[in-house]
Amino acid sequence: MGVHHKPGARQREIAEIVAAGGAASVEALSRRFAVSAETIRRDLSQLAARGAVQKVHGGARPLPVQAEGSFAERMRENAAAKRIIADKLAALIEPGETIFIDTGSTTLAAAHALVRVPRLTVITNALRIAEVLGAGGARVFLLGGSYAPGNGQTVGPAAIAQIDRFQADRAVITVAGLDAAAGATDADFDEAHLARAMIDRAASTVVLAHQAKFGRRAAFRVCGLDEIGLVVCDEPPGGPLARALRGAGVRVD
Repeated sequence: MGVHHKPGARQREIAEIVAAGGAASVEALSRRFAVSAETIRRDLSQLAARGAVQKVHGGARPLPVQAEGSFAERMRENAAAKRIIADKLAALIEPGETIFIDTGSTTLAAAHALVRVPRLTVITNALRIAEVLGAGGARVFLLGGSYAPGNGQTVGPAAIAQIDRFQADRAVITVAGLDAAAGATDADFDEAHLARAMIDRAASTVVLAHQAKFGRRAAFRVCGLDEIGLVVCDEPPGGPLARALRGAGVRVD
């Protein structure tokens, strides 16, 4: 195996190895990356502090299946990474496109950047996203349905049924986890089903995910990697996820 001289690149691959293998020992990781056990322990400590792995005696294992904090908590987390993703997305979306956007702190950050793109038509279940893009001049359709006040969104069968009335150029979705084996997953049952419906009615799918999502699995599957056209991230993934995305023909920006 190749040697990663940069700690950031090595740590990203360590997180992927732990997620894919279910566990990894300090000894095995030290051999793989040709660095000292102390260097690996330091890597694992930093990964654990970021919430990427769970450090255990002699190595690390994946975190339990991911749950998510409140919307306000998620807006504060990884704010700089979300701004990078938002700016990248705004540069990729063409004027005049029709896009689905689902609820999430990352998609809300993206909405603020998408205000710069003219003549957009946006279909969303997120009140905050509708307000931002509507005020910015986009044509906005807000899906009706059961109201979930914590995330400021509509969900459920009524919202999903309305999605069938639209056909979009892209579905822009955010996820709780992006994993080589599990694909794109969400921590909320209703949100996962709504994102799935958006994907089914769009010509292509864009997943927004910062590096803390890589190698993580949440309880509810949204789609497989082969259904994703583009992943927009702050830093590209490494290890098994990078290989799986390449194998599935997914563009990473």
